[in-house]
This record gives sequence, C-alpha cells and structure tokens, in this order.
Amino acid sequence: MVYTEKMDYKSGLKEKYRGLIDRLDRVQGIKVSLGEPMSLHATMRTGGPADIFLEPCSEEALIAAAEALNSKNIPWIAVGNCSNIIVKDGGYRGAVISLVPALTGIEASPAQDGAAVMKAGAGEPLSKLAAAAAAASLTGLEFAAGIPGSVGGAVYMNAGAYGGEIKDCLTEVRCFRRDSGGQVVLSAEDARLGYRTSIFKSGEYIILEAAFALRCGVREEIDRKTRELFERRNARQPVELPSSGSFFKRPEGHYAGKLIEEAGMKGFSSGAAEVSPKHAGFIVNTGGATTADVLAVADAVRREVEAKSGVALEAEPVIIGEDIREGLS
Repeated sequence: MVYTEKMDYKSGLKEKYRGLIDRLDRVQGIKVSLGEPMSLHATMRTGGPADIFLEPCSEEALIAAAEALNSKNIPWIAVGNCSNIIVKDGGYRGAVISLVPALTGIEASPAQDGAAVMKAGAGEPLSKLAAAAAAASLTGLEFAAGIPGSVGGAVYMNAGAYGGEIKDCLTEVRCFRRDSGGQVVLSAEDARLGYRTSIFKSGEYIILEAAFALRCGVREEIDRKTRELFERRNARQPVELPSSGSFFKRPEGHYAGKLIEEAGMKGFSSGAAEVSPKHAGFIVNTGGATTADVLAVADAVRREVEAKSGVALEAEPVIIGEDIREGLS
C-alpha cells in the first residue's frame, strides 16, 4: 500500500482510522489518502475533503477495500470520473473509493450476424469506449463520444444525449453486492434503466463491468456521426468551464434549460457559480466557486422556475457530504 496525507484538517484522522489503515496495509495495491480535496476529482472543481480517499489498482483490491470498510462500519461511496457528483464544502465523513484505477479494459467479441458485444470496466471513460467502438466499426455508441463520465457512472444514471441512451445497447452488468461482496451478473432488464436512473441508485450494487450489444457499421459513417454530435455539443454547451453537465433532470413535457431561460435566470450567479449564458441547463464554475455557490444558484433557479412555470426542477447530480463547519479547513 502507498500512503499519502494530502492535508491535515483534523489531527485525529490517523488515529480515528488506525484500525482501517492497519487492515489496508495488508492488502496489495491500494493507495490511501487522508483529507483528499474532492475538488481535485469532481468535474465541477468544488468540494471539501474526504476523510479517506482510496485508489485500488485491481478489482481484488477494490473488493478488499470495501470489505475492510464494511468491517469497520465506515460509510463509503464508489465514484468514477466524478462528473455527476457534487461534494459539499465540508467534505465527506467516510471513505470515497475511486473505481478509475482498478476497473479498466475494453474488449470486443468477434462480430457475428452483423453484431458484436463490447465489454468495458466501470472505470473506463465512456468517451474511450465510444472511440474503441468506432475503431472497430461498431455503431450504437456515437451519442456517448462527448459525455465526460465513466462507463460505470453512465450505467448508474443511464446516461444519454442526442436521442441515444445507455439502455439502448446495454446487455448485462457484472457487479458486486455492497454489503456481502458477492459478485452477480444483472441483465439489462434487471438493471431497471429509466430516465437518469437504474437499480444501482439503490446502493445495493457496485458496478464492475458492463457489456454492450453493438451493430456492425461503416467506419466513415460512424466517424461522421460522432464528429457531428461532438461539434454540436461543443457549440451549444459550456465545455470550456468546469461543470457537472446538465444540472437538472428534464421535467416531463418540458426542457429544463428552456424553463430556466424563460424564468429570466440565464446568467444568474452567486459567487463564482453561474447559470451558463451559453446553455441555461448548466451551472458552471467561472473560477474559484464553492459548492455553496453552486447550490445557492441551483436553489434560486428552482424557486424562480417553480414560481414562473409551476414546474419543480430536480437536480441530476448526486449531492453528498456536509456543509463546512468550524475546525474543518
């Protein structure tokens, strides 16, 4: 195990987690950081420190870390690219396990009857999987080329864009049970994918690997479609600034960005967080924003939209942690 201490906001952290650290010392291939600023990982570039940040380098080390945390009754969450997570400024009291180092790898089965299956580890970037599919002349993931999350995160929330969704091509998910550590393979039907939701939001399972059924296509056409969607995304979305993607779910029968703009909230800001003037569905960090700034903007937008349209907006990112408190830096 490689041990580093990023910051010392509580002198008792080492002592508090001594039993856990001693157990992790006996596991090969886990990097442990105490007081890790989540602003270094979340794509919004905000968020206070996690008490413990774990980076296992293998699937075995990941499961061992989960078992160690469970044995000590320490709260924990698993994250991918942190593109759909908002961490409050007080940080997270418990452990954050990064899936990115451990769960990598992409492989494709030989094509049969004009189709093939691609498998990818939950820590792989979704855009990398889309690129690998294109390189193999497989179509069905072009919509995913510009989505910044990981494969696991995309399955977790049934990510989608421009008419495509993960549920359109997902076939099965290999995962382990959070409490027992036992592995299970769920079919796409068992995964219960819906609009920005899945069975994985229950917290019972941690995604290890996902399989996708893709069709054989023409490389030039796949590249053209991918390029068009990528350029469309870059032209319409504030990709140049930190954000967590579309901040609000699409209300039934409406578009969140349109409701926000009609409510006069496009460009509204609090601190360094702002409703993007480029696309009102995004809240962006213009430089040095805190999570409190981001949530203040989100709350103001929600109130104004509901007052003007009667529609209640729901945040899409998962919000974790606690507000900053005295004694925590």
